[in-house]
Amino acid sequence: MASNSHILFFPFMAQGHTIPLLDLAKLLSRRGFKVTILTTPSNTSTISSYISQFSKIHLKVIAFPQVQGLPKGYENMSQLSHDQLLPFFTATKQLQQQFEKTLEEMSKVQDLPVCVISDTFLGWTNTSCRVFRIPRLVFHGMGVLPMAVKKSLVIHQTYKEVDTDTEPLVVKGVQFGFTLTRADLPNSIRERESSVSQFFLDSEIYDIGSWGVIANSFVELEKDHVASLESLYGNNTRVWCVGPLLLYDQIEGVRNGPNGPNPSTKWAEWLNQQVGEKSVIYVSFGSQSNLSETQLDELAYGLELSGHDYFWIVRSKTWNPPCDGRGLIVREWVDQRWILAHEAIGGFLSHCGWNSLLESLSEGVPILAWPMFAEQHFNAKYLVEELKVGLQVPNLNRAMKIVSREAICEGVKELMGGEKGFKARENAIELGRMAKRSVQVGGSSYNNLNELVNQISHISALATTM
Repeated sequence: MASNSHILFFPFMAQGHTIPLLDLAKLLSRRGFKVTILTTPSNTSTISSYISQFSKIHLKVIAFPQVQGLPKGYENMSQLSHDQLLPFFTATKQLQQQFEKTLEEMSKVQDLPVCVISDTFLGWTNTSCRVFRIPRLVFHGMGVLPMAVKKSLVIHQTYKEVDTDTEPLVVKGVQFGFTLTRADLPNSIRERESSVSQFFLDSEIYDIGSWGVIANSFVELEKDHVASLESLYGNNTRVWCVGPLLLYDQIEGVRNGPNGPNPSTKWAEWLNQQVGEKSVIYVSFGSQSNLSETQLDELAYGLELSGHDYFWIVRSKTWNPPCDGRGLIVREWVDQRWILAHEAIGGFLSHCGWNSLLESLSEGVPILAWPMFAEQHFNAKYLVEELKVGLQVPNLNRAMKIVSREAICEGVKELMGGEKGFKARENAIELGRMAKRSVQVGGSSYNNLNELVNQISHISALATTM
């Protein structure tokens, strides 16, 4: 158990990055640590609602810098258009001065954190922490293998040795069971000259030499890749696989309970009324992916043609379905974890963000992969070709403007009722069992979390004797 050691968390301002870090903050709070979460004004309400029952977790709010091209109050990636990405990233780099001022204030009242856990996109915190002689642990919003591949390509720059999207890539120091091409890489590496790409590449370089890496993954899933990632970081950096972080709440009994959301909610009521086990496909592309109205039309027709019931999250406020359907279209917030755990859900048509993959696989739900951006194309190939827990939307490639209704229909039918879908479901169910065992007492992630707690407590003990 920890003493009254203090840990400072600094999540990046994007939902997929923030929520897992908050899950980790709750875990460390339960183990006796005082936790401070650093954030900006527009992000406080979401974070506060998530941690309201944890008395040892406190918020420290710093101003979000005002930069040209970014409206005031735009402090989260969910609010941004593509043209606003660069000014947003520029603003986040300008938070460094306030971050260091926060550490100075904490030092003056003898409450300096024993370590800082910050997002990889805030890589400059590593430099600041060295100034204050505070160990920094980096948190990534992706798996160990995607981290290792991206880190290797940035360090060794072997992606510059290929001229087309179809040539195989050499990834030094990392082994995996499928062929990787430039088409599978994030745009931050593919688009070599853009300023947005440079932001991500700089973050990768800043990270090197961090005291530790916290991975929202589990050893049974990625044991073959942990050593590769550690070697790429150097400096005896340790990778701690402590996930899936979302499962600890279930194990420790602090979520809504078995009934989940209010059963009178329209979408919960609809799902509870479905009589066929694993008969519904869940469709969601996360909080940042936007489909054109033409693509939404094709998706609607494709789902209808498949003959399977569907539960579809639509972000657009202006699009209207072109046909009456057998599924449910929802435009409000839903509890995705509860939905994926529901017995009626038999598949997930997903953008392949890492958090969504973990949520789906933890419940044994196979995935129909439709990657959009970032590391999602790599994630899709990883889960389809190496883990074999999903299928790819047929004939999908990055040059396509519109995915046809026929391809969508074919993919849904195969995932939900085909032989390949059956095998993917079997593999996903087994992986889900492994995930749940990993966070239980004696499991790999549970033990790694305890080791991490002991290491941080050891640092705290050394600090108090200096």
